Amino acid sequence: MMPEVKTYEVTEPYIRLTCALGEAPFWEESTNTVRFVDIEKKELHRVDISAGPSSHKVVKNLDISIGCTADIEGNDEEFIFGGKYGYGIANKQTGAYRWVKKVWSDDEIKAGKPDKFRGNDGAVDSAGRFWAGFMFDPMVSDMSSDGAVFRLNPDMTLDRPLSNITIPNGTTWSQPDTTMFFADSPEKTIYRFDFDASTGHVTNKRPFFTMPSDNRYGDDAVPDGHCIDEEGYMWTALHAGGRVLRISPEGEVVAEIKLPTQQPTCPCFVGEDLFITSSGGTSGEGGKPSDEFAGCVFKVHVGVRGLKRFKFKGGVDVEGGKVDGKTVGE
Repeated sequence: MMPEVKTYEVTEPYIRLTCALGEAPFWEESTNTVRFVDIEKKELHRVDISAGPSSHKVVKNLDISIGCTADIEGNDEEFIFGGKYGYGIANKQTGAYRWVKKVWSDDEIKAGKPDKFRGNDGAVDSAGRFWAGFMFDPMVSDMSSDGAVFRLNPDMTLDRPLSNITIPNGTTWSQPDTTMFFADSPEKTIYRFDFDASTGHVTNKRPFFTMPSDNRYGDDAVPDGHCIDEEGYMWTALHAGGRVLRISPEGEVVAEIKLPTQQPTCPCFVGEDLFITSSGGTSGEGGKPSDEFAGCVFKVHVGVRGLKRFKFKGGVDVEGGKVDGKTVGE
């Protein structure tokens, strides 16, 4: 028996924007604010949920793109990010940043990889390691499967757990902390791995959810960013599918949020609400939005909270990118 699918319908955006590629929503619970980015426009955004949509502002127009962010244990003033060339740390209020770890090898740098690739989705695991995916940069290069997922450890050493990735999305962990989920969007599949929390090692890759072969959500729909709720269910955005799906631990769709735009990118929990970014605000013909609400931000009450988001550990003492105490990252 197929489970009954609950439907939520969203008809208006929470914030009217025209993000080219809105991504990486992150709820700062202590301040009840959400930061998110526009990867293609190189913007850092912030909104005070208590004050509402009118409080939205662009914190900074950056000179590099940011793909994902995370909070830092013991450092409430800054966040860590996976960006154009690697990992950096930025001020939450001003967006001023510094680089702390470049990700590509010397040979890859000589081959021009940093200029052709950029950061995308990522998250911190329970041990405080920051996983971040890096993919071809569509603004400057053609599609490539030479991307990778890197793991920045609290001692600032770097690993490369996953290679041969095209578009890395939705890195999360199960509540028992024994499974890691990860999507490579062009493969139309969210994978699961056995996860060793003590070492960070992942093994036994296999499908968790694959887009239905009947294309019921659209011919071009692919899983994008996702998050997991306290009941163990996953909420994944369907880029080009106009929906966010709720998927059971067994991989069955049990609910869907229908959105008034075709390109949602990533959901995150804000209490019992989902905050959802989208793209396509400037990707239509002549630079116009691909649909009326493309690039907007949406919010919907779903009645369940998300799993705790972990903080990057070891960041208190990270001072990379400073000379004589002054930031030199930009």
